[in-house]
Amino acid sequence: MESLYLLLPMSVLLVLALIGLFAWALHAGQFDDLEREGLRVLEDEDGSSDPVASGVAPKPRSASLDCAQDFGQSHDHNVALK
Repeated sequence: MESLYLLLPMSVLLVLALIGLFAWALHAGQFDDLEREGLRVLEDEDGSSDPVASGVAPKPRSASLDCAQDFGQSHDHNVALK
């Protein structure tokens, strides 16, 4: 019973804090244009779909690592893994 004296005011304060946070978000304009933000994820930043032109190129794979992994051979002959 004594825990209710602590938990009840804490829960009321938490609810008031969440209502205040929601009111701040409404006042700051966080919910003004939801469609534009959803479409912004799908757009290209620089208009290019080429990963090399955008500066995000995949790392080259090492031939010594590929031969042991691709053909199911043991890694005993692979110097890079030792």
